Amino acid sequence: MAGKPAISCPETSRARTLFPRRSVNSETSQWARATTDLATTQQTSDDESSSEPTPTRRGQGGPAHLRTRRVAVISSCGFMDLRRRDEEWGGSGGDGRSETNRRSSSSSAPGAFDIPPKNAPVARLRRWRKAALVLNASRRFRYTLDLKKQEEKEQLRRKIRLHAQVIRAALLFKDGGVKGTPGAPGGSALPTGGFGIGEEQLTTMMRDHNFSAIEEGGGVKGLANLLKTDLDRGISGVDMEVLCRRKIFGANTYPRKKGRSFWVFLWESWQDLTLVILMIAAVLSLVLGIKTEGIKEGWYDGGSIAFAVILVVIVTAVSDYRQSLQFQNLNEEKQNIHMEVIRSGRRIKVSIFDIVVGDVVPLKIGDQVPADGILITGHSLAIDESSMTGESKIVHKDQKAPFFMSGCKVADGYGNMLVTAVGINTEWGLLMSSISEDTGEETPLQVRLNGVATFIGIAGLTVAAAVLLVLLARYFTGHTKNPNGSVQFAKGQTNVKAAVNGAIKIFTVAVTIVVVAVPEGLPLAVTLTLAYSMRKMMADKALASFLFLNLKSCEDVRRLSACETMGSATTICSDKTGTLTLNQMTVVEAYIGGRKINHLENVELSPITASLLIEGIAHNTSGSVFEPEDGGVIEVTGSPTEKAILLWGLKLGMKFDSERSKTSILHVFPFNSEKKRGGVAVYQAGSEVHVHWKGAAEIVLASCTSWLDTDGSKKPMTSEADTFKKYIDNMAEVSLRCVAFAYRSFELEKVPDEEQRENWLLPEDDLILVAIVGIKDPCRPGVKEAVDLCTHAGVKVRMVTGDNLQTAKAIALECGILTDANASEPTLIEGRTFRMKTDAERNAIVEQITVMGRSSPSDKLLLVQALKRRDHVVAVTGDGTNDAPALHEADIGLSMGIQGTEVAKESSDIIILDDNFTSVVKVVRWGRSVYANIQKFIQFQLTVNVAALIINVVAAVSSGDVPLNAVQLLWVNLIMDTLGALALATEPPTDHLMDRPPVGRREPLITNIMWRNLTIQALYQVTVLLVLNFGGRSILHLRNDSRAHADKVKNTFIFNTFIFNEFNARKPDELNIFSGVIRNHLFIGIVGITTLLQVLIIEFLGKFTSTVRLNWKLWLVSIAIAFISWPLALLGKLLPVPKTPFGDYFSWCCTWCSKRDDGSLVKAGSNEQP
Repeated sequence: MAGKPAISCPETSRARTLFPRRSVNSETSQWARATTDLATTQQTSDDESSSEPTPTRRGQGGPAHLRTRRVAVISSCGFMDLRRRDEEWGGSGGDGRSETNRRSSSSSAPGAFDIPPKNAPVARLRRWRKAALVLNASRRFRYTLDLKKQEEKEQLRRKIRLHAQVIRAALLFKDGGVKGTPGAPGGSALPTGGFGIGEEQLTTMMRDHNFSAIEEGGGVKGLANLLKTDLDRGISGVDMEVLCRRKIFGANTYPRKKGRSFWVFLWESWQDLTLVILMIAAVLSLVLGIKTEGIKEGWYDGGSIAFAVILVVIVTAVSDYRQSLQFQNLNEEKQNIHMEVIRSGRRIKVSIFDIVVGDVVPLKIGDQVPADGILITGHSLAIDESSMTGESKIVHKDQKAPFFMSGCKVADGYGNMLVTAVGINTEWGLLMSSISEDTGEETPLQVRLNGVATFIGIAGLTVAAAVLLVLLARYFTGHTKNPNGSVQFAKGQTNVKAAVNGAIKIFTVAVTIVVVAVPEGLPLAVTLTLAYSMRKMMADKALASFLFLNLKSCEDVRRLSACETMGSATTICSDKTGTLTLNQMTVVEAYIGGRKINHLENVELSPITASLLIEGIAHNTSGSVFEPEDGGVIEVTGSPTEKAILLWGLKLGMKFDSERSKTSILHVFPFNSEKKRGGVAVYQAGSEVHVHWKGAAEIVLASCTSWLDTDGSKKPMTSEADTFKKYIDNMAEVSLRCVAFAYRSFELEKVPDEEQRENWLLPEDDLILVAIVGIKDPCRPGVKEAVDLCTHAGVKVRMVTGDNLQTAKAIALECGILTDANASEPTLIEGRTFRMKTDAERNAIVEQITVMGRSSPSDKLLLVQALKRRDHVVAVTGDGTNDAPALHEADIGLSMGIQGTEVAKESSDIIILDDNFTSVVKVVRWGRSVYANIQKFIQFQLTVNVAALIINVVAAVSSGDVPLNAVQLLWVNLIMDTLGALALATEPPTDHLMDRPPVGRREPLITNIMWRNLTIQALYQVTVLLVLNFGGRSILHLRNDSRAHADKVKNTFIFNTFIFNEFNARKPDELNIFSGVIRNHLFIGIVGITTLLQVLIIEFLGKFTSTVRLNWKLWLVSIAIAFISWPLALLGKLLPVPKTPFGDYFSWCCTWCSKRDDGSLVKAGSNEQP
């Protein structure tokens, strides 16, 4: 027990002696200056800093884009560096397949625009950038990873780490001199706030890892006295005390850089190359127009182009700014994690930034260390400090190495920590405040869209160049005529100004064709639809939103690409406990003394049996029991299994605190998912050492050589072993989790010394069986329907659990995962059996596996690798630290928000907040919706692109003029790039999406159905436009009008037929394109706004857009032409399309031609030989 909270004067003076204060202007400021100087080397656009406090970050070493996942538990204390695997996989994208398997798979070799769904090597990211045709890098690459900035931040991070170690070494060296110098400065300042030690003294001690100062001060107990902390009960939970500590010792927050303002986004939007060229053309057109036609009429053309460009810039800036705000909000959501602290003797959960100096924080495997602190007690406690040191090395904590650093992860064991420094007073806080965050990420779909944009861009540039050459040639050869029939350019007659003005207009038309034809905004559609989807998922409470794996470690959808990849998933490997079941465990059956206990409430046991059973329950646990002094409701904390057993122990008459105070714990073997059991050695004065074991019933039973009878006598395990196995099987068949309790005696003399006890392997042979219990964990409501929906959608659900195979089978039958009650191996398989097979044998049976029981994390990893070798897109759920390898290896790692450890969450891509399998299915629906919405937008944009390009090219070649001028093309571009993306990318998911099979890894982005729809609509639009362009005067009865007016009416009519194809793009593969349209208010709103603006442009802004008003008859005809596209699309969808992608036909033709050419060359070469 710690001392009384009151601090005496001798303690205060002792603190001044043992923990001397350092002046603010000395080492502390030296540290601050060092990190500040280093931070100035960071080249970012965030030129404004803010002192706004931000919660201390979760994660391994800062923003996720600055780290690689280093830690993956593959045994109880064995770790591997996953960075090495990332580098070895290199271009394979981490799919884990051998080169032979990769070549033999159905998918072709990855192209320049193919990247893996996560952990993409930098070389692959650089490759697609080099392959992309990019006219406007600032526009195309917004929301993508800035590789240069990432390298700069990693360098900065290394420098900060290096300085931390150098400064610490220098201060330790200086401390040696200070101790020997009488009257050294800094020791006279009194601690503040009535505490025996001050903020700077604690910060210095923790920064220097000054172990000698702690020893001289009475160890952790002495330090706790100075901080007025009871090591058993923690600080008082009164708000005033927490506020007082936060005021004196600081808050667990750090300042971060302020987000970019709207004006920064506005300025960046101006950096678009084509917009700059258009503005130059607008200025030239404006100047020449005013000179030739006067200020009253001459400014319309140039002013119209300038206004259109400004509108595009503002819309782009607003969209980007809103996106940035959303990223910030999502980031703030994820930072507010909660951790357990002990206050007033109770374990309560508080926000990480509500933790204060003096708090007692319980730590267990998988937790993040929330602040700097000192070890109070711990058992097999190991910390991964790679986030701070940069080295993948596990550091064991004991009384000789008691220092915890904020931001690190608990790799093994459990224990309690006394918080001694928070926020900016920790190295983690200094590191995080020196590094700004980014908001970019490459997603596979985004990169593939860049490939599509590059292909379209090459075609568009070719067309624009051809149009430019044709128009210039026609103009300067006198073939371009005015509406009145006069020649625009006559050699020797047209003055220079008129010639230049004519050339500028032609150049402007060519540039606007490039603007429309080169879809720089196409990759933006991915960002829009993913951001929208995640916002909706947050509202759905299935997820909260953790964006950006390598750029910003946000929560719940941790990476943008995870959502889109989930739509391609072909199999889901799901945990049982908490995901398929409720994780509400209760002991419902027990066997003690070789017989079944019928009434668990009032169990009559012999004193020996009861004593041993209660001793094992109370000590061999990571949970705790809080009994209020006023006799209130008893609070039990811990994992669901631990809580169920502790609650049963209370029913047996266990007094938790009293039981634990009777004995002392000598050594603990924490529960291990590899061995499926945990143990503890306890000693009671005057008695012998008892080693208690608890774990999977059949595994513990296999180590037992005897058992306790009802009277407490020990009996040998002979024929009774089969009886106990039958008890276990009977409970497993009714889906109970079976847990066994056993113990053995051990001589005190054989217990290792305290120094050697850390490596002591608790004896696990010759055990005496005490009890076997069955724990009920009911299935979640709705799971069976969710599994059926996955099966219907072509996604196979597999259960991978550490439970008994019979228990797993019973739950799988109940959930609908397993349909055949007589299924056998390999449909049902134990992890050990699967592990013992060769790679070839695993590959042969992996497709058939439905349930894997008694699996270890390494078994789950092997299963994921085997499935990926069979070209599956694999989603994996996990909650434990040891699940990290499988979560990292899977295409989509899904960790649990309630039961998941911080290590599991760090290794995952999506966090399921309610731990519910139905939420996993929701992610599949949303992922498919993302993919489908992007395809809708592509179909819409390509249709308009093809139509606009063909009509302008044909018109330019034939008549020397184009029906769509610069302002009109910019308006069409605005519809496509921004409004079209918003309208089509925000379609909510429908049940129809789950009627399709998953797209898998290599399905083409533009499917055969899309090509069919695109071709039909483009042909219709091109036919209508060409007919109107060449026969519009007669068709529209305009022969009596002047040619100039008739051409304007015709061109206006052509311009008016572009806006209604969005409805056809909504449902590419459904006959009813209006299904659910009323529920999509955003789509209706955007179409309404587009229509309204179209009317305003034609009826009131004709001078700016070179359009004229249309009478009501022409309006009806234009609407009718637009409406005809709807039944035409319906008829087109009745046309069958081949299942083989059109791209494959093209590839086969190219391959056949190349083989034919190679064969003819060989034949010709053979004929030439003598």
